[in-house]
Amino acid sequence: MSDGSAGRNGIALTERQRIAWLRLIRSDNVGPATFRDLINHFGSAETALEMLPELSRRGGSTRAIRVATIAEAEKELSAAHRFGARFIGIGEQDYPPALRQIDGAPPLLAVKGNAATGTLPSLGIVGSRNASISGTKFAAMIARDVGRAGYSIISGLARGIDTAAHRASLETGTIAALAGGLDQPYPPENIGLLDEITRGNGLAISEMPFGWEPRARDFPRRNRLIAGVSLGLAVVEAAARSGSLITARYAADFGRLVFAVPGSPLDPRCQGTNGLKDGATVTTEAQDILQALAPLSRIDLFTPPQAEEPGEHEGGPMAPPPDANDRMRITNALGPTPVEIDDIIRHTGLAASAVYLVLLELDLAGRLHRHPGGLVSLSIGD
Repeated sequence: MSDGSAGRNGIALTERQRIAWLRLIRSDNVGPATFRDLINHFGSAETALEMLPELSRRGGSTRAIRVATIAEAEKELSAAHRFGARFIGIGEQDYPPALRQIDGAPPLLAVKGNAATGTLPSLGIVGSRNASISGTKFAAMIARDVGRAGYSIISGLARGIDTAAHRASLETGTIAALAGGLDQPYPPENIGLLDEITRGNGLAISEMPFGWEPRARDFPRRNRLIAGVSLGLAVVEAAARSGSLITARYAADFGRLVFAVPGSPLDPRCQGTNGLKDGATVTTEAQDILQALAPLSRIDLFTPPQAEEPGEHEGGPMAPPPDANDRMRITNALGPTPVEIDDIIRHTGLAASAVYLVLLELDLAGRLHRHPGGLVSLSIGD
């Protein structure tokens, strides 16, 4: 970066870059993966913002893409400042190191509280909202013992198991991942708990805009944050169809360790947890978790920051965009079935840069669907 610093402590965004990053991630059809590809291709968020309308048009969009304005970004930054929060970029020092490694990591996180807690090795604890007394006691015991061993505890601020985990780790460091904006916590009954977290040794994080009220479809994104920040995930009392199992699937996809706390086969709150047989470690005490996490808890296992903008004089001129024939070959190689991008490159025989650019165009036009594992397909109707 031209005005940042690099090294062991990561990079630092300038205020101008932070505004541009916020504008880019808040623009239409720009998710974390698209953001990363835009930065990698154009070198900076400012250049990517300039190119969004043209890319969307080339991808076949029939309407103008909405590009977030400087005024909108400055308004959100001001709202964060008034709330006592700030935005951390993916390559910056205080960004959670493990989260940085997942596919589609949020380029910007809104945070409030002790940011250093987010850089500790972390254990996720999730489970039933309608938890039993024994379930909440066990979750609290794990959170307390693992926290005292130097780990932060991350959960979703929900009732039941989440609440027990947060309360037991208030002193050692706990992280609340929110489904809405930091100023829209859910459930309302835990607003006081969130205040205790952010005023003490804990941290609240969200990738959603300020003022965003959480909807049902936002909670899986919140669960993805829990799995991404943590090195391992303990599941306590999860029903057969529950959000905790979604978090466990994310954890497994991210290569995290999953710890299943067994419960009574007669208790429906334990059916999902008891079913985590493949790839999960049966856990009956905190020591089970600590022994498994010990080899993974060294921060130097994490790779350097991603999505760093190049310096002012770095990089050469961009290659010209693909012509109409190349675009057609790439689009024709796609269909409703997810495929790997490397397979598209091999199938078309075109340069990787050309394939990635056309995929960006289709994405910004709303015609591309991204799947876990980096797979892509044409959206239904194309």
